[in-house]
Order: sequence, then structure tokens, then C-alpha cells
Amino acid sequence: MSGNNNTTIQSIKATEVVVPAKPGSLNSDMVLDKDTEFAKKFMTGESWTEFANQPKWIIEITLNNGLAGIGETYRSANKALIEEAMNAFVGKDVLKLNWKKLPLTDQRIYEAFETAVLDLVGKILHVPVHQVLGGAYRTTVDCMGWTGRRTPEDAAQKAYEAMQKGHKVFKFKCSDEDPVRLWTEAIKKKCGDGIKIILDPNQRWTDVATTMKLMEGVDSEIMLGLEDPILHADVEGFKYLKEHLGVPMIRHISLPYTQDIRDIITFVRADAVDDYNFNGTAYNSILLAEIAHLEGKSCWRGSEVDLGISETMGLHIAAASINCTIPSDIFGELVRVDDLLVDGIVFENGAAKVPQGDGLGVQLDYAAIEKYKTGNQLTVAA
Repeated sequence: MSGNNNTTIQSIKATEVVVPAKPGSLNSDMVLDKDTEFAKKFMTGESWTEFANQPKWIIEITLNNGLAGIGETYRSANKALIEEAMNAFVGKDVLKLNWKKLPLTDQRIYEAFETAVLDLVGKILHVPVHQVLGGAYRTTVDCMGWTGRRTPEDAAQKAYEAMQKGHKVFKFKCSDEDPVRLWTEAIKKKCGDGIKIILDPNQRWTDVATTMKLMEGVDSEIMLGLEDPILHADVEGFKYLKEHLGVPMIRHISLPYTQDIRDIITFVRADAVDDYNFNGTAYNSILLAEIAHLEGKSCWRGSEVDLGISETMGLHIAAASINCTIPSDIFGELVRVDDLLVDGIVFENGAAKVPQGDGLGVQLDYAAIEKYKTGNQLTVAA
């Protein structure tokens, strides 16, 4: 392909960064994870600090005309696969790529390149990314608070702090060791009716019997939902809990990160959950949202406790998803010390404003990149 086209990729740079979590933003100090298999799978460590402090790579794609697009990998992306992807993209015309199926497969880096490409497309067309995705249904996205496992007192304090910022929903990670009834009692006492709770065991409650036991005495009025308490394969278990627990059931699906399209089809056919948490690539997320909308269900945009670029992309995806009306997992300002953006996401009363500028509508903070870079860097040019 000719390198003279102004929309041809001239060079790509990848910079590894580690942006630490804010002190006290993850687990309570005395709550440690003993589940080594879970820690290995989700890279959490005993107190989730490892999860938040894993390296990420910032991707910058520059065209022949000088325009640059930016992206952000998931945590612990593979350096060799990033370099392989960079070589695959250099020399390509961004306006001739299939934006729904870019030429790479590794999910921990796919979204970074997708974000950078769509940032460029938006800049070329002088429209926001959400317009490239089909158009926006909303200009603000409600967002939830988030934290790891807590003591009841700390759980109530974290929910209260989020409520004071205007968040209407707060999400907790939890295991089968956590006294969730005591959490919800403490939150209700401190926050009243000011905030709703989502509990997310990440399948760690395993089965229906354990879930029913752990949820005994939990006030259903405070619960917005229970996300993935049992194994994903137990569709009938989800359906049973939906019909008998008295709390909305939520299934997390990410395409193609850990699942495929058949997962949502199975749950739709069984009418097994009330709502969904979707993340993954932009076009796949919107596809999932459309399927859930046809089912009459709502969703929210999930995350991996991201930095500013991925969260901004999440806002565009949430804006372009017809039924993304449940507060989304865009909460980095509560957790991280920096978002690496010149002007970060603007929150008002627990809702984030969807950027309206060309492309992503945000700019990299190069002083912050300099501060948090690890020294690992890759550059590929045509």
C-alpha cells in the first residue's frame, strides 16, 4: 500500500506505564484474598493492589498527515504481541480497515488499537467517536462507585464517600468469606436510601445454595443487583436465583475477551437474568447491548479499573448503546492517582459528560506519561 496517502499509518509508539491506586481505594487493609486460583486468574494479589498496579501500555498511532490517535491496553499486555500488532498496522490506511474486525486477536491489546484507530477516524471526519459507532443516545453517562473487599465499617464509609460525590450506585467485589449482610446493614445505617449496592463475587460463590445462604438477611431494597455470584455455566442456577432470591440478577459478558456470542444467546433463551454488564471491543459491546435491548433488558459499561483513555472510550460506547442506562463502571477518579489526560473526564452528580470533540475528545498528558513510564517503549515506523 502506498505510504503517500494522508490517512496511512506512518508510525506507532507504545509506552509502558504504571499508575498506582490511591491509598485505601481497594480492599480494607485487614481483608486479604486467600483464594490463590482467583488471584492468579484475575491478577489481584492478596489485597487487589497488584490488580490496580499492573503495567499498561499507551498506544499512539500517527498518520502521514500528522494526526495522532491514542489507546490504552488492558493490564499486563504482552510486549511481543504489542510489537507484532504495531508491525501489522504500520502502512495501513485507517479509512480502509474493517473497524469491526481489526487485524489482531489478543484481547488485552485489541481495544487499545481499536480506540486509537477510531480516535483517528473521528478526527479525520471531525466527529466524536460515538458518532463513528452509530450516534449517541445520551450526552451524560451515570457512573457507579467501586471498591474491593471491605470490613462492614469501611464498606459503609466508601459507599458514603461515593454518595457525597453524587453516585447513586456503589459496587463491591466480594468472596464467600465476606459478611455481605453486615455490609449492607452498615451502608443502610450510614447512607439511608441515598445509594444502591451491587455485589460482584466474580463467580466465587460458586452455586445456588451458597448464594442463598450468604444473601440471607440482606435487605433487598438496598440492592440494585447481584452480579455473577455463581459459575457462568450454571444458566439454570442464574434463572433460579432470579426467580427466588428477590434481588435482580446480572450477568457480565465481555466479547471476545473471555466469552463468545453464544453466552448471551443462552441467557436470553433461558430468561436467566434481569440485566447485563458488558465490556470488550466497541462494536461487540454495542452488539451485545442491541441483543439485550431486544430482550427488554438494560446494561452498563464494564471496566477493568482503567485509566483515562479506556474510560473515555467507555463513555463513547455507553453513549452509543441504546439501553446502557444502568450506572457504568467508570470510576477511575475514585481509585487511581492520575488518568494521564490533560483534562480528565468531567463528573457532575455521579454522571460523566461524554466528550463532544473530534475523536475521543481528550489529550494525553505527556508530563504524566513521563512521571509514570517504566522505561519500556516500542516504536515502529513505515
